[in-house]
Order: sequence, then structure tokens, then C-alpha cells
Amino acid sequence: MTEITTHQASRRRLLIALAITCSFMIIQVIGAYYANSLAVLADAGHLFVHNSSLFIALIASSFAIHLAKTFNDGYQRAELMGGLINGILYLAISLVILYEGGERFIHQHEGNELEINSYLMSVIAGLGFLFHGAAAWVLYKGRKASINVYAVFLHSFFDLISTVSTFVAGVLIYFTGLAVIDILSSMLIASFVLFTGIKVIISCIKGLRLNKAKLPKVADIESEITSIEHVHNVHNVTVTRNYDGLVVGAHVVLKKHCTIEKHDEACRLKVENLLAERFRVTSSVLQIESHECHHIH
Repeated sequence: MTEITTHQASRRRLLIALAITCSFMIIQVIGAYYANSLAVLADAGHLFVHNSSLFIALIASSFAIHLAKTFNDGYQRAELMGGLINGILYLAISLVILYEGGERFIHQHEGNELEINSYLMSVIAGLGFLFHGAAAWVLYKGRKASINVYAVFLHSFFDLISTVSTFVAGVLIYFTGLAVIDILSSMLIASFVLFTGIKVIISCIKGLRLNKAKLPKVADIESEITSIEHVHNVHNVTVTRNYDGLVVGAHVVLKKHCTIEKHDEACRLKVENLLAERFRVTSSVLQIESHECHHIH
């Protein structure tokens, strides 16, 4: 399966998961209103940010493919900008839930206790387990093909666990009659969302600072490597960026006598040194080949 085909298959899985989780998010918002449960509303807010992050990631990947100068450079930058927007959404929603939880706690302390429909609360949590389970299953089958699918799978798995905690909170409220459990549960979820938002924002800001510099052109790298003595030609050059720096991959074709004389390792070292000095490449993945090799393009 080619890289483009793999990318398209991954996006289909993400779209299916998005459709499932968006459907449940609507159920949660309606259910939170009728159950008068802040915990369910907090979970819906968390799911809203999760869905928006997935939606923004899909849009970012589409724009990157069509508009970016290079796929890696454009996709990473668009993905980081989308992540920054989602981090801000995480903060906004968590602060709203924490504020509302504080208001309810004060009202309850004053004797104005709100009635929670714990039965409906538990039913919604049970439905959530089924919806998140379906989304996680769709993503699980494609987790090895894409790091993005794997990341969203992990998020869906944690959403699956959070429905269990909401279900338990509903059962406890049903048997104890303590509405404060709903407030504590919602504030626990909001605290987790707040922590996640801060972490996402810091990570995206660091990534954008690293991504600010443009990637070197593939043509320039090919030209420099080809100018090295004993190198016949170079092909399949890729340029990516990670948090440690630039990573270059290439198939370097040497003149026949280089590989016969076991000179290939010395030539590899020359290419690595050139990439480090001229392009500040921190890591390289080089496949050394003989001029006599035949390639299928």
C-alpha cells in the first residue's frame, strides 16, 4: 500500500470515528439537560474538543496536501496550528465547567440542592460505552498504518474509560442521593481537560518554534550529494522534521568500484557529514546502492 493510499484509508477511519462520536455528543448534550447532570455535560464538552481536534486534523491534512510546498512541512505546520486551536478550546471548556461546578457547589451549600436524574445519567454513560467502543474498534484496526489514527485510538480508549466513571457516579448518586458526587465528577473531568489543554498548547508552541524555519529543498540536497566523489546519483530523497531536528532519507547510488572495494561505508560517512554541515541534518537514513542495481520506479 502506497503512502497516499495509506493516508486516504486512515482518513476514512477517522471520518467514521468522527461520525460515531459526534452522534453520541449530541445525545450527551440533550441528556445532560434532562438529567441536570454537570458531569455528563463536562464529558460532552471534552468530547466536543476531541471531535473538533479530529475535524481540524482532517481539514489540515487536506489543505496541506493541496497547498503546502512539501507534504511534510505543510502538514506538520497545519497540524500544529490545529492543535493550538484545540488546546485553547480545552482551556475554555474546562474553565466553564469548573466555574459552573463552583456555582453549583455554593448553591448546594446554601441549601439549594439540584435534583439529578441519576438513572438517565447512567443510561447515557452506558450508551457512551457502546459508542466509544465502536469508534475505538474502527480506529484499532488501522492504528499501525498511521500515527494519527493511533493517537486518536488512545483518546477514544480513554473516553471509553471515562464513561465507566460517569456510570459509577450515577449509580452512587442513585443509592446515596448525594448530588455533590455529580459536581465532584464534573470537576474531576474538567481538571483533566484543563491539564490536557495546557500540555497541548505548550507542545504546539514548541513545535511551531521548531517548524518556523523552512525545510531545505530536495533538489539542493540531491545536487550536493551528487557532487561528492564516488557518488553516481541519488534518488528517493525525503526531508522531514521532528523535535530533535531535520531528518533526511535517501538512496545513494555509488560508482561500481566503490562497493567492490568495500568503500561504501566511507562514502556513507561523507554524505552524512555533508548533510550535517550544509543543511544541519541531525539524523539521516541512507541506503547505499551499486551503480549496477536496477530500480523499479
